Amino acid sequence: MIHVRTRIDRPSADVVAALGRFSAATIHEAQGRKGALAHRLKPVDPAMSFCGPAFTVDAQAGDNIMVQVAISYARAGDVVIVAGSEYEQAGSFGDVLATACQSRQLAAFVTDSGVRDSADLRKLGFPVFSGTVCIEGTVKETLGQVNRPISIGGQIVRPGDILRGDADGIVVIDPEEAEEVVRLCQEREDHEAKIREQHRRGDKTLIEIHGLTEKLKAKGLVVEE
Repeated sequence: MIHVRTRIDRPSADVVAALGRFSAATIHEAQGRKGALAHRLKPVDPAMSFCGPAFTVDAQAGDNIMVQVAISYARAGDVVIVAGSEYEQAGSFGDVLATACQSRQLAAFVTDSGVRDSADLRKLGFPVFSGTVCIEGTVKETLGQVNRPISIGGQIVRPGDILRGDADGIVVIDPEEAEEVVRLCQEREDHEAKIREQHRRGDKTLIEIHGLTEKLKAKGLVVEE
């Protein structure tokens, strides 16, 4: 068995930067409401944000040896993302490993397990997203696999898939669809800008602006004046 595959197809830096201009929610909506990882995966600080290619890790629950292996092989700009069986009672990543990630110029760390040293992580500023925060440590015993497709947060994430994370959560984007998703995101942003301007003008109701008049009529909405 090969435990670590170091060669993965990464998207262009320009595409990653283009997607990084949009929020995770906008991308999720623009690409057809798909790709959202489970809502429990959130940053330790709402100000944390990232966009980059996935460097995937399949790790044993409560064991972070493969986390450390992955960080050692990941490249600048990569997002180390770990499927750890959603094991909550483990702080599998803390300020020491975050410092290692930051020194290697990685984009972010994501795990469906727990992290610890959350106050120090917030001070450090390196983007860390997790399912929980837990003070309990981990063992370093069981080998897993790096850069194989993983199941995390209800999604299949492949090495090189693009991940966008912010305060609202994380979305995965197929690199082959990325350029089209960028176009759709910009269309959505432009459309929402026009809607916000209509709200500011105040000459129409919200129902009119959002095109709900006929739908509400068809559903039989009754309003008592």
